Order: sequence, then C-alpha cells, then structure tokens
Amino acid sequence: MRTRFWVRRSWAQLPFFLWLVLLWMLLWGQLTWLAFVTGIAVATYVTTAFRLPTAELSGRFNPFWLLVFVVHFLAELIVGALQVAWQTISPRPTATSIVRAPLRIDDDLTMTHTSVAMSLVPGTAVIEADRENRVLYLHALGVTTPAGADRVRSEVLAWEMRIVRALGSRDAYTTVRAKAPTYEKRRAAQWGVDV
Repeated sequence: MRTRFWVRRSWAQLPFFLWLVLLWMLLWGQLTWLAFVTGIAVATYVTTAFRLPTAELSGRFNPFWLLVFVVHFLAELIVGALQVAWQTISPRPTATSIVRAPLRIDDDLTMTHTSVAMSLVPGTAVIEADRENRVLYLHALGVTTPAGADRVRSEVLAWEMRIVRALGSRDAYTTVRAKAPTYEKRRAAQWGVDV
C-alpha cells in the first residue's frame, strides 16, 4: 500500500519535476548533458527538500487547443512588443493603471498559467494574485479609461479560456464555455453577499 502511494505521488510530480529540469537548463542557456544532469540533481533536491502540495492535473489535454494557445501567444508577444516599443518612442507620456481582474475558474494551475501568460505578454504584468477570491491585479500600460480596464479584464478571461480549453478539466471547460460569472461572484451569491 505504501509503495503504491509513492508511485502515485511520483507520477503526479513528474510534470513538475521535468519542468524544473527544463527551467534549470533554460536558466543556464544550455541544452547540454551537463545541464540536464545538474538539472535532475537540482530538481531532486527541490522536490524532496521543499514539500510542495501536489499539483492536481485535470487529466485532460487537447493538442488542437494547445496549438491555438501557442500560436495566439506568439502573435500577442509580437503585437505587445510593438505596442510597448511605440509607447516608448512616442512623445506623449505613457499612462499606466492597476487593473483588478477576477477569474472564473477555481483552480491553482489555471490561475498560475493565466498569470504567467499575462506577465509574459509585453504591456501587462501581474503584480498580485488573490488566491482566495481568484483575482489577479495587473499593471497595464496605456490604460487610462474604464473601457481600457475592461479590455484588460476581457483579455485575462480570454487567456483563461484558452488555457482551460487546452488543459483544463471538463467542469472548468463547461464553466468558461457557458461564460459563467467570475468565481468571486459565484461564491458571493452562494453566501448571499454583494461583491
């Protein structure tokens, strides 16, 4: 029984372990055997010394929507870089805002992936994440009006939808497809509180 537990735990941690090895290799800027072996050593140390909770994977993977996510992400990188470059050389001062963006899905991995996607696209950066309410706070360039803030919130929800389509559970997919209210609003309605 104990052996089965360790096998299941190791299998569940395998994606995280492989991600740590890849991250180590990318940090060193080398895709060599030495970087791979030292990455395994570092990942082994990190996963044994720091007992992190097991990431609950959905078990669902859609290659088509993952490809759509990657293509859209690369396009957004280019567009975002051009917008930031234009704002940098523009004679007008660049306006920035802090935007509060609630999410629909109550899932740590979806929230993390959405945060990373939004932070990697030039022009926005996640500065805080409220895990309890599933809300991201973003620093956004060029946002001066409520309509601009709404546009950023819509972008966050669109990234969340793309991630759920590619990797999310069936329940999460149903939630984003139905364009359900945000998690915060659903929880407030459950408790009879106004948001």
